[in-house]
Amino acid sequence: MRFATTPETAELTGLSVETLREWTNRRALIPADIPPRSKGSPAQYAWETVLILRLAVSLRSRFHLQLQAHRTLFAELKEALRTRGLSGLKSVTLALFGNGRWALIDDMQRENVNEEALLIGLKAYAEPLFAAFGLVDDSGSLQIELFPIEDLITKRKDPASAEERELSREGVA
Repeated sequence: MRFATTPETAELTGLSVETLREWTNRRALIPADIPPRSKGSPAQYAWETVLILRLAVSLRSRFHLQLQAHRTLFAELKEALRTRGLSGLKSVTLALFGNGRWALIDDMQRENVNEEALLIGLKAYAEPLFAAFGLVDDSGSLQIELFPIEDLITKRKDPASAEERELSREGVA
């Protein structure tokens, strides 16, 4: 699993690094997946956490909602997203019904929501994360990068084994 660092997450969410640290560490609204090891080291965030942070920015700036009141929503949503793939969110809507109730519904079912709810399509929040988390290749198909291309190129340029390199350093080869 790939994680985004604090600076990468700040860029993906539009938050300042200071605000990101406030939300994830001090107020623990949406905790980092891997907290910083020491002062000055970056925290690390999974795609689910970055997506929720992007949603929280929108809830605060566009809808003027108090984020502290939705702390439980953020934690529950993070667990629900772990069972779904990022690519599966292109046609999913988050429905906020109030009183702590929420649901992830397919876009086709949006018309069936017959009670007052705030509906947020997740496609716009998820799409910027595909490339950031290495899930899109040039053809647009989804794939997980198991072998980083830089490592493969380096190995092809230097095909000598560790033993051959050691012998050449000693002047034997």
